[in-house]
Amino acid sequence: MYLCACCLSDHFVSSLRTGPVFNLFFYPIIDTYWLISSGPSDLNSSEVSSAIPLGTAAKEEMEHFWNKNINSNRPLSPHITIYSWSLPMMMSITHRGTGVALSAGVSLFGLAALLLPGSFESHLQLVKALGLGSSLIYTAKFALVFPLMYHTWNGIRHLMWDLGKGLKIPQLYQSGVAVLVLTVLSSVGLAAM
Repeated sequence: MYLCACCLSDHFVSSLRTGPVFNLFFYPIIDTYWLISSGPSDLNSSEVSSAIPLGTAAKEEMEHFWNKNINSNRPLSPHITIYSWSLPMMMSITHRGTGVALSAGVSLFGLAALLLPGSFESHLQLVKALGLGSSLIYTAKFALVFPLMYHTWNGIRHLMWDLGKGLKIPQLYQSGVAVLVLTVLSSVGLAAM
């Protein structure tokens, strides 16, 4: 019979010492545990020197687990193909994407301001001198302002969730549609300026 002495009270362990009971002490050494068996006598240095390594049991169990799953050809869970795409899911992914795009855009704009010669006004004059059509300029402005407006409106939606409001499924869809409408309207308005 084996018992773990760290999990048992001293009184219980000492009461079991009358029979063939071994106390197990587990000492973490890096990621390997060492088993030290002792009888009724106290632990001494000769028992420590005859310790048995026990680190392989967990490794073998993990290898068995992964081999069983690989051989069964089951997909890893959660797998993207098991989900049906919904509006809140798409908006969550888009919110993260616009956050990354805005961070990258602001960083690149700042880096360009530091490294490129000339001022902002000179670069603006260069764009005007290219003679791009007004529709192309409007489209470019819309493409720049859309991620900002989406991230702003959806961020307000997330702040409302933090307050505990609008967390029911129908409200998630209603607020999602409201965010999309507000994003398009504000983006069209700002691009027209």
